[in-house]
Amino acid sequence: MGEELTSTAPEFWLRGPIKGISPLLQPAAHALSQSRLELTLYTDHFPDKLLWERPSGCASVGFHMQHITGVLDRIMTYAQDSSLSEEQFQYLKQEGQRNPNISVSDLVGNFNRKVDEALLLFKQLPESELTKARAVGRKKLPSTVLGLLFHAAEHSQRHIGQMLVTIRVLQ
Repeated sequence: MGEELTSTAPEFWLRGPIKGISPLLQPAAHALSQSRLELTLYTDHFPDKLLWERPSGCASVGFHMQHITGVLDRIMTYAQDSSLSEEQFQYLKQEGQRNPNISVSDLVGNFNRKVDEALLLFKQLPESELTKARAVGRKKLPSTVLGLLFHAAEHSQRHIGQMLVTIRVLQ
C-alpha cells in the first residue's frame, strides 16, 4: 500500500499530490486512498462472526465492504467505455449475502487491490479523456470519465462512514 496506517497521520488530501496522477484526479485519488486506510483501520480486529449482522436492519459491514469494491470495479469499467461482464453482474447479485467462507481480511484485500487498479488507471488516463462522455448502466445514463471517477471516490467515503457506524453499534 505504501501509506502510513495510523489515525494520527494527516488525511490524504493534506499529504500532497500522489505522484503520477493528474491534478484534476488528485481529489478522487486522495478520497480512495483515505477510504482504503479507513477500511483497514476500522475493520482491524473486527470479528468475522459479525460481518453479516444487520443491527436494526442496517446494511451489514460485509455488504459495505463488498459494495464499495464492486462499485469501484463497475465504475472503472464504465470509465473505460466498456460494458459490465457476466462476472461483474454475478458479483453485484451476491453483494451483502451472508457467506461464512468470506473473512474480513478477504474483503479488505479485495478492496485494496481494487484501489490499486483505480490509482493505476488514474495514472494512465490523459487529462483529455476526463471530459469524454460515458454511459452508465443498462439505462445508459449520461456521465463523463471525471464524473464517474469522482463518484467512485465519494461513494466509497460515504459507505466507509456508514460502515463505521455499524461497526461501533456491533462492538
